[in-house]
Amino acid sequence: MRIPHYALHLLVALALVGSATVLAAVGSYSHMLWKVTAYNSLLKDQSALTQQYRDLQSQVKNANERLNSLQSLASDVAVAYGLTRVPDTPFSLTNTAAESDATYKDTVDQFNFLQQNASAVMLASMGVLRLAPGRKLADAPFIPSLWPVMGRITSRFGERLDPFGGEGEFHTGLDIASFYGDEVRAAADGVVIWTGNREGYGRVVIIDHGFGITTWYAHLSAYDTQEGMRVKRGDVIAQEGDSGRATAPHLHFEVRMNNAPVNPWPYLHQADAGGTVSGGD
Repeated sequence: MRIPHYALHLLVALALVGSATVLAAVGSYSHMLWKVTAYNSLLKDQSALTQQYRDLQSQVKNANERLNSLQSLASDVAVAYGLTRVPDTPFSLTNTAAESDATYKDTVDQFNFLQQNASAVMLASMGVLRLAPGRKLADAPFIPSLWPVMGRITSRFGERLDPFGGEGEFHTGLDIASFYGDEVRAAADGVVIWTGNREGYGRVVIIDHGFGITTWYAHLSAYDTQEGMRVKRGDVIAQEGDSGRATAPHLHFEVRMNNAPVNPWPYLHQADAGGTVSGGD
């Protein structure tokens, strides 16, 4: 058989075009595989960085809470040793030049005291030394000295193991366990500034007692008060529950000074038998 020259040329051209197409397809597929591999690697790196960021956020949060608690503890030390004057009532506050000078002097005295008694402050932060407000201060209506619920303390203020993850964390309050639906009472006179859900706390009530003092009542099952309501020490404000990050019904009780968590135990430990109980492990 005779094949025309133009047919051979056409076959060669088609073979060349086919080969080029196959090579291009192989190259494109290889490039796509490389991109997919790189993308998956970036996703893994992003996931790892995200987890590291969350861990760092948690560490920073715990460090800030420790720092704020230590700063508040310094104020407690100053009050306990009489370095800071606390007015008898919220209405006796003034803003005169003499008051400003006195506040400045108190601040300097407090700083000097902490410099000279750093070891005592560290012992107090570790729970070795327990500082309680004086009797006169504990009797003030704005001091949270009433046990909010009668029960057993299952977790104290300070370092502990997270009951969910098993890792170390800083516990910012007291966990008091009793029964689901038990009445939760205001620890001192004040104004309710929050009723609602907060991450980790579940249903929570926050009461402002003045002087930068607030109390938090968390893991509630129901509310018996509302924002803006003025309450007296002993008024029922909510019911115990297990909302939020809770393994069983209990009340998470916090005392905060200028939004820094402080150990509630020195205040509750001052409570007498008049409608209160002493907590224990």
